[in-house]
Amino acid sequence: MTENDISFLIRKCIFKVYNSLGPGLLESVYEAAMLYELQKEGLKTKQQMPIPVVYEGIYLDKGFRLDILVEDKVIIEIKSVDFINGVHHKQLITYLKLADIKLGLLVNFNADNINDSIFRKVNKL
Repeated sequence: MTENDISFLIRKCIFKVYNSLGPGLLESVYEAAMLYELQKEGLKTKQQMPIPVVYEGIYLDKGFRLDILVEDKVIIEIKSVDFINGVHHKQLITYLKLADIKLGLLVNFNADNINDSIFRKVNKL
């Protein structure tokens, strides 16, 4: 399955979760619902997966955790904020580079229109 195929299924799950729960809940609620929907689609998921940070050949203890990794190919970064800042986009791009993943989706569930709150980010794709 390609990154685009996975992305299509992820978007389907995003719409289902948003239409069922609506905006205004905690990120952790959307993350749990997304995991459930992705697994129902038969997709392999990893939650709160650590990303090591290597600086000048040294592994730093201060790694990051990405919200959801799907099929070891696509990162989903979930937000529930008033608006997406530039730093949120940069965060996902950094995660893509650190994890050597080609595609990521940034989604803000705290939105009036979920379609306008899904952002596709690529790394060497």
